[in-house]
Amino acid sequence: MKKNNISVVLACDNNYVVLLAALLKSIEINHIDNAIVDVYIVDDKISRVNKSKLQHSLSLDKMNLIWLKMTEIIPKDINLPIVNNAYPINTYIRLLIPYIVPKNVEKAIFMDVDMIMLDDIINLWNIDTGNYVIGAASDTIGPITKTIGNGIENYKELGLNPDEKYFNAGLQIINVKKWLEQDITRKTINAINQNKKYASLGDQYGLNIALIRNWFEIDRLWNCFSVNEDPKPKLIHYFHRKPIYKTYAYNYRDDFYHYLNQTKWVNFKPIGASSRYLKKINNIIQKLKFKFLK
Repeated sequence: MKKNNISVVLACDNNYVVLLAALLKSIEINHIDNAIVDVYIVDDKISRVNKSKLQHSLSLDKMNLIWLKMTEIIPKDINLPIVNNAYPINTYIRLLIPYIVPKNVEKAIFMDVDMIMLDDIINLWNIDTGNYVIGAASDTIGPITKTIGNGIENYKELGLNPDEKYFNAGLQIINVKKWLEQDITRKTINAINQNKKYASLGDQYGLNIALIRNWFEIDRLWNCFSVNEDPKPKLIHYFHRKPIYKTYAYNYRDDFYHYLNQTKWVNFKPIGASSRYLKKINNIIQKLKFKFLK
């Protein structure tokens, strides 16, 4: 956990650990530089068996896995918002990264676990985001790049310029110091709580309000959606249907299994759609429990 190590933060539950395995394997295989990668994994009830399976899937010669229990890392004075969607509570972990990483960590990369890295992560790490709080890629599907106008439904009410750019929150290069100085966590939570009717995308909605004109745009190939057809993406984001399901019908499926098949999940068989819906139902139940306990 040296200051100059690459710091990556991921959050995962037991259902998506297979995605996490493929992502970490892709990072490991494509990381040629000698820099050590510290991976902070926020553990949302991952089983002991799957943790062991994951660790034995990796060589760990240039990667440290640091496990953090989700129930223990949420600051006492921060109440995560509950909105009407089927995303798990752990999606909000990206709002807490500056509170999660050690004090000497000045920069961190957050990634959703439904991703595959096709480039050396050092090249992402070395992107200069200047004085901005984060670096991120515009939310782009095919030729259409989303703006505040079509990403924030109530932009007029909030007095926002509809032509401002809108980013996808699944990949972020975070300047920890600037995030803390500008109190981005609370600004984002406030934006969500004050506009719950429009905040179906939860943290992504809030972050685009809290960070308007305060984020650095990186090449969209660092967050290439699986519905796109870019020939040479640097990172693939399976942002909708995941390739672990039989019903997956988008692009880059072979890329996912190329890396998964080099892990202890080599014999993994895609699962039925019913499992996907059960996960969504469970996410909603867990959110209700979380709200009740708070």
